[in-house]
Amino acid sequence: MTTRTLNWFKSSHSGNDGADCVEVAITPTAVHVRDSKDKDGARLALKDSTWSEFLRFAVA
Repeated sequence: MTTRTLNWFKSSHSGNDGADCVEVAITPTAVHVRDSKDKDGARLALKDSTWSEFLRFAVA
């Protein structure tokens, strides 16, 4: 699957007022992450377990 066919979305907590945000796209094998202001820039592809661990850390 190419990143052009991914269904990217921002958190419902993200505003549209120009704040820095990340977008994610979920596939059966990975969670893809990119900068919402640089859609053609660098991207990460993380295993589900790695993304889950990051979220546990981020909300703590």
